[in-house]
Amino acid sequence: MPTGWGRSVVTVGVFDGVHRGHQQLIGRAVERGRERGLPVVLVTFDPHPAELVRPGSHPARLTSLRRRADLVAELGVDAFCVLPFTPELARTEPAEFAHEVLVERLHAADVVVGRNFTFGHRAKGDVALLADLGTRFGFGVEGVELITDDGITFSSTYIRSCIDAGDVEAAAAALGRPHRVEGVVVHGDRRGRELGFPTANLASPPYTALPADGVYAGRFVIGGRSLASAVSVGTNPTFSGRVRTVEAYVLDVDEDFYGFEVAVDFEHRLRGQERFTDVEALIEQMHKDVARTRELLGH
Repeated sequence: MPTGWGRSVVTVGVFDGVHRGHQQLIGRAVERGRERGLPVVLVTFDPHPAELVRPGSHPARLTSLRRRADLVAELGVDAFCVLPFTPELARTEPAEFAHEVLVERLHAADVVVGRNFTFGHRAKGDVALLADLGTRFGFGVEGVELITDDGITFSSTYIRSCIDAGDVEAAAAALGRPHRVEGVVVHGDRRGRELGFPTANLASPPYTALPADGVYAGRFVIGGRSLASAVSVGTNPTFSGRVRTVEAYVLDVDEDFYGFEVAVDFEHRLRGQERFTDVEALIEQMHKDVARTRELLGH
């Protein structure tokens, strides 16, 4: 943190997705910060702690760190602090974490976390222990109940399962916005152009949470523009494809997006991935997909 950093209100967690549960928690921290006239600091970790504890188990990533920073800034957070999740950090005892990170580095006046928050070596610390440490070290602790809807607790795990099943509408309901996949447009095999549907092919970072194979209606986001698109996720089985790709056919726009950093917001699932007997059948279905996309997006 900057030198001369004064006291702050701190909230800690992975916050992948910055979903509605996270938004409620962050909102409470921001409210507390405004009440006390103190800046609000959000502490997150990279890589995901699960990857260090169980190598190879890195959960699919709902949001990049940059996207996370933008989203929490919109919610009123003043500082976004990323702690590298190292073996040393994983071995840190709860009291040591509270003292070194919350007291020494951040000068926490209040710490706001979810009721299920755990911290320290082998996740031995919980909200009750954090409150005891707060009494010892001089900071307040508030545990916020997790938000639920129709008996479903909004969590990053739940949202990943929705996306994995292709249920992007349920994911959007829990996120409070459509699920977004970011990436750089790369050259594909140009087959879409040959079929009359030129697509922008996204190369997304490792661990990105991609929806189940299929065709979706969504928005192609580039710069300040959000463009209606029919989006295919999958391996192109009609052409014996092997690698999973995200390809966006942007409606009514003929531009070369190659090399640009872009994003795709997934709004509706149209159908699963299919293998067609011939190219004509595929083209006929693509026309139907585009018509359905126009209908759903009001384009």
